[in-house]
Amino acid sequence: MKPLVNFIFGLTSFFIFVSLFTETVAEKDGVYIVYMGAAPKTKGSLRHDHAQLLSSLLKRNKNALVRSYKNGFSGFAARLSAEEAHSIAQRAGVVSVFPDPVLELHTTRSWDFLNYQTSVVIDSNPNSNSNSTSNDSGAIIGILDTGIWPESESFNDKAMGPIPSRWNGTCAKAQDFNTSNCNKKIIGARSYEDDETSVIKYQSPRDMVGHGTHVASTAAGSEVQGVSYYGLAEGTAKGGSPGSRIAMYRVCSPNNGCRGSSILAAFDDAIADGVDVLSLSLGAPSFFKPQITDDPIALGAFHAVQHGITVVCSAGNDGPDPGTVVNSAPWIVTVAASTIDRAFESDVVLGDNTVIKGEGINFANIQKSPVYPIVYGKSAKKKDADVNDSRNCNTNSLDQELVKGKIVVCENLDKTYANEHMDEVKQLGGIGVVLIDYDSKGMASSFGTFPMTVISSEDGAKVLSYINSTKNPVATILRTTSPTKYTPAPIIAYFSSRGPSTIPKNILKPDIAAPGVNILAAWMGNDTAEAPEGKDPPLYNLISGTSMACPHVSGIAATVKSKNPTWSPSAIRSAIMTTANQINNLKAPITTEKGVAATPYDFGAGEVSPTGPLQPGLVYETTAIDYLNFLCHHGYNITTIKTIANAIPDGFTCPKESSIDLISNINYPSIAITNFNEKAGRKVNRTLTNVAGDGNSVYTVTIDSPANLDVKVVPNKLQFTKNGDKSSYEVSFSAANPLKEDVFGSIAWSNGKYKVRSPFAVSSKRDN
Repeated sequence: MKPLVNFIFGLTSFFIFVSLFTETVAEKDGVYIVYMGAAPKTKGSLRHDHAQLLSSLLKRNKNALVRSYKNGFSGFAARLSAEEAHSIAQRAGVVSVFPDPVLELHTTRSWDFLNYQTSVVIDSNPNSNSNSTSNDSGAIIGILDTGIWPESESFNDKAMGPIPSRWNGTCAKAQDFNTSNCNKKIIGARSYEDDETSVIKYQSPRDMVGHGTHVASTAAGSEVQGVSYYGLAEGTAKGGSPGSRIAMYRVCSPNNGCRGSSILAAFDDAIADGVDVLSLSLGAPSFFKPQITDDPIALGAFHAVQHGITVVCSAGNDGPDPGTVVNSAPWIVTVAASTIDRAFESDVVLGDNTVIKGEGINFANIQKSPVYPIVYGKSAKKKDADVNDSRNCNTNSLDQELVKGKIVVCENLDKTYANEHMDEVKQLGGIGVVLIDYDSKGMASSFGTFPMTVISSEDGAKVLSYINSTKNPVATILRTTSPTKYTPAPIIAYFSSRGPSTIPKNILKPDIAAPGVNILAAWMGNDTAEAPEGKDPPLYNLISGTSMACPHVSGIAATVKSKNPTWSPSAIRSAIMTTANQINNLKAPITTEKGVAATPYDFGAGEVSPTGPLQPGLVYETTAIDYLNFLCHHGYNITTIKTIANAIPDGFTCPKESSIDLISNINYPSIAITNFNEKAGRKVNRTLTNVAGDGNSVYTVTIDSPANLDVKVVPNKLQFTKNGDKSSYEVSFSAANPLKEDVFGSIAWSNGKYKVRSPFAVSSKRDN
C-alpha cells in the first residue's frame, strides 16, 4: 500500500516539490516566467512589446522559449540566466519576472451528507435527480491537475446532449490517450510537456497518480451505483454537478510536480477554450507565499475571472496552525476541508471484553476474539534504544523477540504518518498495531490487510492501564466497518489550512468549507500499489485533503452557473458564501478537531450548501473597480495596474489615500479588519444586489457580535423593488478597550424567505 496516498498532499509530486522548489527560489540560471499583464484585445495575437521581447530572446537562443501566453494574458516562460531575467524585468511592459515554481497537490456520501445538512428532501429512488441537477447542465468545469482516467464509469456520457457549441477546446493525442477517450462528458483533455531538463518526461492527459481522476469525478462525475472501496463506504457515486462537462488540463506530472509555467499555460488555454469554472486542488506551501505578481495561480485566476470564469482553489493542508491558508487572492474562491458523517471504525477488543473505538481502514483477517498478546512499545524497547523512540515504535527501537507475534501499542509522539509505525512493527513480526494519537485527526489511514487502528489519548490510557494491570494481556483488532450518521459532523479537518490570510489580512480567508476527509471517488484503474494484498486495483478510492474539498465547491459553482448563466464569478461566490451552514448534525455550532467552536479563520462563511446558492436572494458583486482598488491598496502603482488589467474605466486612478487597511472596503461577502484601533474605530461599506426577481422586499439586519466589540449597521433595513436593484449599508466597529485577541461575528440580512449572512473578523492593533 502507498502510505501517503490517503493524505493526498503526500503524493509523489510533493516529494519532488521539496527539492525542486528550493532550486526555483534562488537566483540562478533556469526557467523563468515573464508576466506582461493583459492580452491584446485581438484574440490570439501578441502585444507589440511581447512580440519584440520574444524576437530579441530567440535571436540570442533559439531554444530559450518554453511557453508563450497570449489568450487570457501576455507573457512567456523561457530558459534564462539570472542576469537575463534581471534585465528583462526592467523592460517596459513587463510586470514581473520570477523563477518557474513547482507547486504541490493539496491532496459519495459527501453529497448526501451536504444535502441532509441543508434539510433538503432526498429522493430515495437512485435514478432520480436528488440535488437539483440534470443530465446536461450546460456548464463546463476545467480542472488543472494530474490528468484523468477516461475509462472510469464516472465519466460515462449516458443521456448527455451534444457538446456546447461554444466549446473551443481539444482532446489531445498521446501514446496512451486519443480522441476516442473523450466523449460528451470529458470534452477536453490537454497536457503540458515537462521541461526538457526533466529527468523523466510524461506527455499525456492520462492520470498516472489518481488525484486528477478523483477530483474530476467529485466535481462532475456521472452517477454510478454500487461503488465502494472493497466493500467499505458502499453507495452511489456522483459528482456535485453530474450534468456538467469536464475539461482536464494536466499540469502536474508523476515525477516533476506542478510547474507554474504549465499552470499559466493551462489558464491561458482554458480562457480561450470556453470553460465556466476552473478547479485547482494545488498551490504553494504555507511557508512560501509569493506576492500576487509572482504567483502563477493568482495571476491566472485574475485573468480568468476577468473573462467571466469562476476560479475555485484548495486552501492548503498545513493546518491547524494559524496563518497557513494559501490561494488567498480576493478573486479566488478558497476552500477549507471538513469531515462528513461517515466513520471508518476499527475497534480494539481487550481481554476483559472492553471495546475501544478505533479509526483506520484495514482488511485484517484475524480472530474477532481477544486472543493475541499485546505489549506496550516502551516495554518492548531494545536495551540501547531511546525510551521515546520505543514509545513511538521508531526504526531500530524495538526488540524483535518482544514484538514477534504480538499486537504492539505505539504512541504518535512525533506526529508522523501512521503507516511508519506499522512498517517497523510489521518487519519485526508483530501481528498488529494500536496507535495512540494525541491529535484527534478524524481521518482514517489505510493499512491494507495489516491489523492496525488509531485511538485517542483518552482511550490509549485505558489500554495501557489494562496492559499494566493484567498478567497476560491479550487483545484483537477488528476489521473496518463504515457506519454513517456519525456525530458530530461536520468537523473542520485538522490538516485544513487556517486563516488569517497574510496577503493581506484584510481579506477573510478561507471563504468556505466542504467535505475533504475520506472522500470516495473515481481512481485510475491500474494502481496495483494501492490494492490490498490479493485484491485487484481499486476503481474508487478514499483519500483526504483540501484537494477533495475544492471540487465539491467547483461542482456547486457549475450548477449555480448553469441555472444563472448571466451571473458573474463574484455573484456565484457570494451565493455560495452567504448561504453556508454553521450548524452541525447535532444542531450545535460546527467545531474544529479540538472540539471548540470553529471561527471564520477555520471555515470562512461555514459549510457549503449544495442548494442554497441557487436562490441566495441577494449577492455581493465584487466589481472590476473593487479588484483594481485592491491592487492599489496592496501597493501597486497605476502604471503596473494598467498593464495587468485588460479593461480599466476611463479616468480610473488609485485613491490618494491608498493603504492596506482600505482593502476591507472592497465589496466582498465577508469583512476582515486588521490594525484595529479602538479609539478611532473603523467603518466599512457594502452593497447588495437583488437577484430574487421583481417585487417589493424589505430585508432587516441581525448582528451577532462579541461582547467586547460594538457593531452598528446603518441603515438597519434595505428595500428592493425589482431584480438588479442595489442597496448599500455602512458597518461601524468600535470598542471601549483594546482587543486582546482577534474577534468574530456576523451580519445577516433577512426578508423572512432569504437569509444573507456575512462573517467578520476584527484583529487588534496590538496583535499586528
